[in-house]
Parts: sequence; C-alpha cells; structure tokens
Amino acid sequence: MLSDELKDAIRTAYTALMDSKQLTPRWGQRQMIAEIANTLARIPEAGEPDPEQPAVCVIEAGTGTGKTIAYAVAAIPLAQALGKRLVVATATVALQEQFINRDLPDIRKHSGLQFDSALAKGRRRYVCLSRLDRLVMQREGESGMLPLYPDEVAAATPDEAAPVYMAMLDALGRGEWDGDRDNWQDSLAEAVWYPLTTDHSQCSGRRCPNIGQCSFYRARESLQGADVVVTNHDLVLADLALGGGAILPPPEDSIYVFDEGHHLPDKALSHFSSFCRLHSTIAWLEDARKALGQGSALLTSLDISAHALTQLQEDMDAAVAELQFAEQTVAQLFEGEDTEADEPRLRFAHGIVPDHLRQLASTLETRFGKLGGALARMEARLEGALEDDLAAVDKDEVETWHLNLGGMLGRAESALALWESFAAPAGDDRSEPPIARWITMLNNNGQFGFELRSSPVLAAEILQDHLWRRAAGVIVTSATITALNSFDRFRLHSGAPAAGNYKQVASPFDYSGAVFAVPPMDCEPGDARAHTAAIIAMLPTLLDPREGCLVLFSSRRQMLDVYEGVSASMGERILVQGDYSKQETLRRHRERIDAGEGSVIFGLASFAEGVDLPGEYCRHVVIAKIPFAVPDSPLEASLSEWIEARGGNSFMEISVPDAAIRLVQAAGRLLRTESDTGRVTLLDRRVLTKRYGRAILDSLPPFRRELG
Repeated sequence: MLSDELKDAIRTAYTALMDSKQLTPRWGQRQMIAEIANTLARIPEAGEPDPEQPAVCVIEAGTGTGKTIAYAVAAIPLAQALGKRLVVATATVALQEQFINRDLPDIRKHSGLQFDSALAKGRRRYVCLSRLDRLVMQREGESGMLPLYPDEVAAATPDEAAPVYMAMLDALGRGEWDGDRDNWQDSLAEAVWYPLTTDHSQCSGRRCPNIGQCSFYRARESLQGADVVVTNHDLVLADLALGGGAILPPPEDSIYVFDEGHHLPDKALSHFSSFCRLHSTIAWLEDARKALGQGSALLTSLDISAHALTQLQEDMDAAVAELQFAEQTVAQLFEGEDTEADEPRLRFAHGIVPDHLRQLASTLETRFGKLGGALARMEARLEGALEDDLAAVDKDEVETWHLNLGGMLGRAESALALWESFAAPAGDDRSEPPIARWITMLNNNGQFGFELRSSPVLAAEILQDHLWRRAAGVIVTSATITALNSFDRFRLHSGAPAAGNYKQVASPFDYSGAVFAVPPMDCEPGDARAHTAAIIAMLPTLLDPREGCLVLFSSRRQMLDVYEGVSASMGERILVQGDYSKQETLRRHRERIDAGEGSVIFGLASFAEGVDLPGEYCRHVVIAKIPFAVPDSPLEASLSEWIEARGGNSFMEISVPDAAIRLVQAAGRLLRTESDTGRVTLLDRRVLTKRYGRAILDSLPPFRRELG
C-alpha cells in the first residue's frame, strides 16, 4: 500500500527537482514515477512477498524520457521507508560512474532527498596488495607465484610490467592511489593489470595479512551504510551466482534497478555458461604439477601428507592424458566439416553430445571433481595456517601458496562445470529449453586447439531462481525492451513474472521532424552481390557531403566491400570501424564536424546501440539491411531448433522480433535531443515486400515515412 505520506514525499521531491533545475515536467516521466511507486508498494513491510503480486516492473521509456530522475525520485524514498537498499545497475562501468559522480549528486542537490550512495565494483577492478608484493618480488626472483592466467589474457613481459608495478607500490605507500584501476593515472593493458587482481576463490579475505590495506575491502565497507549502491549488471549477476550477498546487499534486502535492462538476459547467460579450452587446460595442469613439487616442503609442513600431494600430482597427470585423448576425439569430430572458416564450429543438435564424447566427459567430470576436492582441502589447510598466529611458518610463503592453490581451484571448478554439462545424459523432453553445447576450432598462429562451450539458450530459469523470486523488488528499464510492440520477447528470454507491471512510455521527442525512408531498389539482401553493388551506387547520392552520417552494416564483409566501392569518391570522409578504437572513431568524427567538415562512420552492431551523436554530429542514419541475427550463432540456432521441435515458427517467434528490436535501436541513433532532426534510410525493401515487414515497420517510432 502506497501511503499518502510516501506519495507526498515523491511528489515533493519531483516538483523541487523540476523547479530547481527549471525543467518542464514530462508526461512520460510522471507515468514512469507512478508505475515504479505502485509496483514497489507491493513489497510487504514484514513477511514473505506475495507471488501473485510480485514487485517487478518493466518499463520501456523512449529516449529523452528522463529515466534516471524517474526511478531515483520514486525508488529512493520507498526503499528508505521499507528498510531496503536500492541497487542501481547500469550496463557498463562508464555509465555507473556517470550515475554516481554526476546524476546522483545532482538529484540530491535539487530534490531535497537525503540519502547516502556508494559505488560497488568487483574484485577485479582493485589491486590485490598481496599479488602486487609478490610480483615485485618476482622481479628479484623470489615470488613463487604460479601464473595461472585465463585463456583470453596473455602474460605481460617483465619490461612492460615491472615499472608499472613499482610505480603502483610507491603510489599506494604515499597514499596517492586507492588501488582502483579506474583511478590509476595511466591506461593499463589487460596483460599488465590482470595478474594484480584476484577473485573470490583466491582471496583469503579476513585471513590475509594485508587486509588492513586491502583496496577492495575498504571499498566494500563503504557500501554498508549506503542507501543507494551503484554498480553494473555484471557485478549483480556475479554476486547472484555466488548466492547473493557476497559483495552486494542480499537480494531479499534489495530493490534492484536495471538501467539499459534489455541487456539483462544476455548478461545472465554469460555468467551461467561454461567453457574449457583443452590445450590451455593441459598447460596449466602441467605448470601446476611442477609447482606443487617445488612447494612440497612448505605444503607437507602444514599437515598436508606427502601421499595426498603425490596423489594430487598423479591425478593432474591423469587429467592431462585424458585431455590429450579428448583433443584427438574432438579432432575426429571435425573430419568432414568445413574448417576453412575463421573459427570452425561444431554445434550438437538439441544439445545432445555424442555418446563416446559424453562418456569421456563423464571421466573428466570425475577427475576434475577429485582435483577440486583435493585442492579445496589443501587451501583450507593454508587458511588455517594464516589464522594461526602461533604457527611456525613463513606467512608470506603461505599467502603465496594460498593464492596459487586458489587459482588452481578456480580453474579446476571452471573445467568441472563444463565437463558436468557435457556428461549430462541426453533428455527427450522438448518442453524445456535445452542447454546449447558446441565446440570451436581455434587457430593461434598455426597452432590449432579446441574450445568446448555450454550455455542455457534462455536465461528465464536462471533469473527466476536467482533474481525474480528472491529480490524484494526489481525495476527494469530501457528505451528498447519491447519487440513488435510486445513484452513477450523479454518475458521469454528473462523469465520475468507475467504478474509484474509492464508499461510503455513514449519519448517526448517530435518524430514528425524526422524521416524514415525506404528508397526504390531492384534487389534485396538475399542477393548479396547485387545488394552490395546497389549500396555502392546509391550511397554517394544519399549522403550529404556536409553532414555527419552513420552507416550501419550487419556484415563486416559487406561494410568493407562497400567502402572499397565508394572510397574513390568519398573515402576521405569515411571512418571505418576497426581502423581505430570506438572512442577514437567517435572523437575524430566529432572533430571533423566541429571543423565544419562532413564525416561518415561505417559501423557494425556496436555502433547501432549506445552511440550518442546529437545534433550536427548525426543528421542521417543509413541502415544497410534489416539486422537479422547471424545465422551461425550456436545459441540462436539452438533456440530456433527447440522452437521448431515444439511445432513453432522460429523465424516469426525469434528472428523477426529480434531483428525488430535491433532496427529500433539502430534508428534510435538519429534523435538524441528534443531539437534533433534528420533522416533514417533503410536499404532493404523486405520491410515493404515481406509479410513480416509490416509488423517490423509498425514497431518503429512515428517518423514521417517516405516509402518508395
């Protein structure tokens, strides 16, 4: 029940904010405030929430609505009244810093609301002082650290890393740096930064001798009294995957706001998927076995029996042999497959792994389960030694080995999750979405390897178990959540409860001042060569040489072919994605426009979302074709396969809604402020000629239309 007192508090805060900043209240913003307040009023002051009345609200609010003000003004007073913490999660670290450093102070200053806020980041954003100490010692040959890097991170050279590490140690000692990566004075390569960080499996927590100076724990303690905790989707999902409450407040005590919430299902899948690269797993096992031999004197002095240590090394040897056999088995599966692609991929239909590979996976599941158990027991012994002030051991050496064993344990558990999935018996039940399983052949400068992956195809069950059923309240908002004017796609992928509140709030922008055009063409994208030739012929006449323009492609090959075709006539005006970083491309584009020159960006999907080019920076958006998903995505293919097996039409149920939402996002690059005007041109006549085209067309904002 929303009390009159709370209604007045929200109304007063909103009015004060509008008056103080001399802003005009927006109808959509007020609708959003009302929806959020009414939803959060479902949270009981005591007892269990009512599953028939979940405090879940999903709001699509068009660009320019002022979503941040709306959810802050509505949710902060309600969270305080209910004794809950407001956890605001953005899609990126950059957005969370904007919210904590600019938006929240502005709201606090002008609304009259009194609240404390804190920024939450994961362990990997902070330096681990124990690791830094040991890496500096490693330069002197005394570290004993085992370099267990993840597969996607290469090791930095000593010449590259050592000066940075010494400078960091000096800055920490002088109190000139707080250990936060984002506050370091220079940019940091991942290969330099990653070895300085730790995760929950390696961190010894309160037992660490450096706990008093730990940057992560200092930052975490600042969260304890905060009314509003600002973070990102990844950290929320990582916390939920650990059971909730490991880093952030427990879900039961939290009201979550997911800004840019259309990313939530995909982010959840990435956190609950598993993978194993066979060659690199063999490599770390061999390195770990050697390291255990070198550390045997310390480990046996901590009541770890020589037999247990020998058994662990033997199990590592056995795992290496089994993984080498797995490499041969997987290589045979690729015989007869097309291996000319950049990364040849083999997906198992309905997620069903062949019997002989499943049996091998079962053996590896047992092996890695045994390895994980042994490593966990040894790690516990080291934790005990760190706690025992009377233990006659070198605590620095114990801490080093705690980090080493934690790294081994983390990698063993990661591999175990993959083998558990591949070993799972095949089921015949088509009523539940499958687990997608596939193998990718990797080519690293002529050295071939294999990566095995497993992932749910939908995040619905994951989010139901970890978020929707546990959180006190959840608000999801974005400018693009619906597809074909329906929330069905989001509910399918996220599992958001049907009894939640769902609301579309229109943008305040005047779309009649902009045009959506589909020009006459004598071909469709199905004929790729003819379509590319048509774009090459049309583009120089479509684009005003004095304007800022954005041309979006679904295919890198087509983008490069079109650039080659038009470079003679307009190449000096074009910035092609990949030639520079995204930020540098945008900087150069703005610089040209500021200088009174024309500029054109050729981009792919990453430029179709989250790019803000207001006013003169973008007067024309050209979209090469309806952005249907890449057909070889294992997750897309597995989901489509499941729908077809149940008698559905995957193209109409998945492909068309997905394409519609991507087209809306791409078209949304044009109008970024209330005074913006311009054109969106789609070079794909299927939106007019195909049966599904009308539904896609009707899902677009109400531009003026020029349909040739």
